[in-house]
Amino acid sequence: MLDLGSGDGAFTAELERAGVDAVGVEVAEAALNRARSAHPELDFRLAPIGGALPLDDGGFDVVWASEVIEHVADTARWLSEVRRVLAPGGKLLLTTPNHPRMSLLLHGLERFSDPLGDHLHLYTRRSLRGLLDEFGFDPVEVRAAGGPPLLKRLLLARGQRGVTRDPTHPSLS
Repeated sequence: MLDLGSGDGAFTAELERAGVDAVGVEVAEAALNRARSAHPELDFRLAPIGGALPLDDGGFDVVWASEVIEHVADTARWLSEVRRVLAPGGKLLLTTPNHPRMSLLLHGLERFSDPLGDHLHLYTRRSLRGLLDEFGFDPVEVRAAGGPPLLKRLLLARGQRGVTRDPTHPSLS
């Protein structure tokens, strides 16, 4: 299992304690150093921002990316890399903040999209499902959680890497 955006390595360590063979990947060198210091026995790798993941093709059955996709500048490249490292039939599990229309109407766009902040993308259930569909994940499930109806704060998504080539994205297999 790949913990993509592993931060300080706490979740990667929990996966290993549960008997999962896990690798943590992070773009922030300071976070990676903290992870390696706290868990020297685990496999943590540095990935270049916007570059290829330092991993073999098809090497993972599951990719977990919690609160990562909204920070990625080149989402197309990132999702292509996620697909590349997933084994055919492998699963992508991700979380991201939810930005439904009702929440934007009540709180305004500025609350969620600070010009100096690090959130580059705002997702709704529909937009996240469409994005994962477009990149050949099938089936895709997206649900909202954490809060009252119409104001749920979190999106939980699951997509499976297709086992055949996607004709709309020939580079994806």
